[in-house]
Amino acid sequence: MFISFEGLDGSGKTTQVQRLAVWLRTHHRHVLTLREPGGTKIGDAIRAILHDRSNSNMDSRAELLLYCASRAQLVAEQVRPYLRSGGIVLSDRFADSTLAYQGYGRGLDLDFLRSLLDFVTQGIKPDLTLYFDVDPERALERRMASGAEVNRMDVETIEFHHRVREGYHRLIAQEPERWRVIDASATTDRVAAQVQDIVKTRLNIAD
Repeated sequence: MFISFEGLDGSGKTTQVQRLAVWLRTHHRHVLTLREPGGTKIGDAIRAILHDRSNSNMDSRAELLLYCASRAQLVAEQVRPYLRSGGIVLSDRFADSTLAYQGYGRGLDLDFLRSLLDFVTQGIKPDLTLYFDVDPERALERRMASGAEVNRMDVETIEFHHRVREGYHRLIAQEPERWRVIDASATTDRVAAQVQDIVKTRLNIAD
């Protein structure tokens, strides 16, 4: 199974990837955790470019292609081989991030993005996508309070982050069977319990 985690930075999704991986391993599942951009040597080099605040003048098309280059390498090197082996892949972001951020956030053509993403991902889509929903203002507050390095996307306008959130809600409405919305404003333990309940049902895991 391929499970992606989506949401604004500061929504807590990264923490939940790790918590779910630990929980699944206690149930004797083989799990691979990944993050985007990155997850490979090439992808990590691209991540450094994308997150560097000194690259504030990056054109939105260049941004798009860098994210896609990182993802193409991740699919070829990590995602496809691990899924073929029968394991479970947990990815902190995947193709939906491009639709939300570069599509709805930047205003790039959505039909073109979908065609490009199909090429980049070799047609692979998550079986389940968990969306961690939180107000952009609260997400940014969490992000700054966490002590994490402030990257290029963090300093975008609050209007940009609102467009991204609205984009996610539109994506969910288009494919409700794949998405599950999680209230990310709850405590970390409560969010983890929501995630486990969803995955337990999908994987038929007994208590």
